[in-house]
Amino acid sequence: MFSFLKLVAFVAVAFVAGAQAETHTVTFTNLCGEGVPTLKANGVTLSTGAAYTSSGPLEAAIAYLDVGCGANGEYCTMVETTLVNPTTAGSGSSTDITLISPHAFSVTTGFGYYNGCDGTGADCTSASCSTAFHESGDSGVQVACQTDNVNLAITFCD
Repeated sequence: MFSFLKLVAFVAVAFVAGAQAETHTVTFTNLCGEGVPTLKANGVTLSTGAAYTSSGPLEAAIAYLDVGCGANGEYCTMVETTLVNPTTAGSGSSTDITLISPHAFSVTTGFGYYNGCDGTGADCTSASCSTAFHESGDSGVQVACQTDNVNLAITFCD
């Protein structure tokens, strides 16, 4: 029999678990005066400029300022991100800027973590910036964060 005390205990556990659920927010600042900030994951558009908050991990997401880009940011500067709470050392969030073809420099693009790893991020201000991937064999430009529920701010034309 399901007693009232068991019901109260179940609701309390569910509330505590819900209050501690994993979330990540991606925000945009567009100072370009044109274009549409776009966030996608698995081919689905999650945001066209508004802040987006995930309920759980945000994996394999891409963001770009759509100024005549292809459907997945082709021909534009693109931010790639996975925001996930770390379960082991080194398994947390990772973000980078890519200019690997068919992506190409389109506008100054930068990102930074907040609500953890504050001040950590990267900016790409030209087609030759050293903070972006240029070829698939490049390494060292990914920016990691090992903080639960970290958020990401992306800025265009700063």
